Amino acid sequence: MLPTPARPAPGPRPRRARRAVAVAAVLLGLAAAVTVAQTGGGDRSFAAARTLTVATWNMCGVRQWNCADTGSRAVKQRELRHLATRAGARAVLLQEACAGGVAAVRTSLGRPWHSAFRAYTERDGSGRVTTVRCAGSGQGAAGYAILAAYPLSDVTAVPSQQPTVGLRRGILCATVAAHHVRLCTAHLSPAGSDRAHPDWEFRDDQLKALVAAVPRRRTVYGGDLNVNPPGGANSASRVWPSAPYTIHRECDQRSASSRAGRVTHASGHKLDYLFTGLPRLRCTVRDTGASDHFALLVRVRTD
Repeated sequence: MLPTPARPAPGPRPRRARRAVAVAAVLLGLAAAVTVAQTGGGDRSFAAARTLTVATWNMCGVRQWNCADTGSRAVKQRELRHLATRAGARAVLLQEACAGGVAAVRTSLGRPWHSAFRAYTERDGSGRVTTVRCAGSGQGAAGYAILAAYPLSDVTAVPSQQPTVGLRRGILCATVAAHHVRLCTAHLSPAGSDRAHPDWEFRDDQLKALVAAVPRRRTVYGGDLNVNPPGGANSASRVWPSAPYTIHRECDQRSASSRAGRVTHASGHKLDYLFTGLPRLRCTVRDTGASDHFALLVRVRTD
């Protein structure tokens, strides 16, 4: 039985003007390599399990992004380990993570654990693209990642429209063959992300790209989508395609018509999501105490 969700507060009003050009700037970012790492040779003994728990968590690990007061590097890594151990997540979709921290947790969890990581980039007005770095020695790039207790195959950075000038987030997918499930972590661009065109909206095209990248049934996808659920007082509802709540169901979706969900951000909004085409067994919101985002966990049947 899924817990009773609370309706989140309405989000800020979106900017209405549409961009005329942005595709070329987006595709430029896809030249960056996706890093795939593992602690050792994984085995497929977990394939016998008939359920899979997947979490998503924006770690707020990039300290210069107003995250200095959300917990130390050590605390964030401890809470990520707790998602994999105490909370039982066998795969974690991450946003605002540091490459060094993801690698450290993967190593501490042991041989079966693997990860895939992609860095955020920043594009300036002259077209120069740089990798965003985490503050602090040994932290490496800032980015989004998938951490899993299984080998990850077919790791893919999904093309999506991104700001011509400003921070470029993105979508990263990988397959857990042991459960025959496609995972995708996404971090979408909030309104005003393009410094050259602050009235351009990107979340609609980014959500379409995300949905197009996953299969109809055997998938769990989501992340920090930087938008409230559709409906009600949310004036940004138009950015949502129909598939996430119809073909797929959200972790906290109680019925076919429901678009509500519990708060996942300290501001009182639901910004974090997990969608799946598999049967849902449980949905949990977990306050780690080490981020302005709460972790969201869904348990699904995979047999």
